Amino acid sequence: MTTASAPERPATSGHRPQSGPPLLVPALSFTALTVGYVIANRATPHPDATGAEVLRYAQEHGTAINAGSWLLLGSAIPLALLAAVLYRRLRALGITAPGSAITFAGGLLASVALALSAMLAWTGGRLPADASPALARALADLSFLAGGPFYGAGFAMLVAGISVTGLLARLLPRPLTWIGLVLAAAGMVSTLTLLADGFAPLIPVIRFGGLIWLVVAAAMLPRTRQKRA
Repeated sequence: MTTASAPERPATSGHRPQSGPPLLVPALSFTALTVGYVIANRATPHPDATGAEVLRYAQEHGTAINAGSWLLLGSAIPLALLAAVLYRRLRALGITAPGSAITFAGGLLASVALALSAMLAWTGGRLPADASPALARALADLSFLAGGPFYGAGFAMLVAGISVTGLLARLLPRPLTWIGLVLAAAGMVSTLTLLADGFAPLIPVIRFGGLIWLVVAAAMLPRTRQKRA
């Protein structure tokens, strides 16, 4: 007499883990929106510009400021999605160390920083002609701090989480992980811009160098992890 038995589950090694959608989709979306923002706001006054110069630029380039703010706010969305997918991918690869959580937290902080910077820039672009130059300078400073040091710190956490995990678990090439750690250090050091202007050049390093690194890491991070003997 034979008895029906429940079908056995296939071996775990034969199934692809639920690692989420492809990483390149949000990574490339974030890159495209960031490049568009830089092009739209390429003439934005520098942090050492006077309040009068900032106010005059806002009056003469309102359309560019609005477009740049929209692009910057839009870039925050795929960055948050990318952080969530990276977290899921690392968990599916068997990573239970804090690196996956650090990656997720850093990506969310960087996304919030971009959103704050966009909202402050948009507000500064709507100042009336009789507004105080000091107010224009203050809004520009807040937008810079959110999109500069604040973003740099959050993005550094994102890159560090991926790099350390990729190095220890051998998920990424060793040179790529070390480059990521250098970029993460630059992002953290860029927060010293609040104390000295000499650290400000590190902000574009983490912003654009980190952007390239993130796309490469997203393309190379595997979906499955081979078991070691």
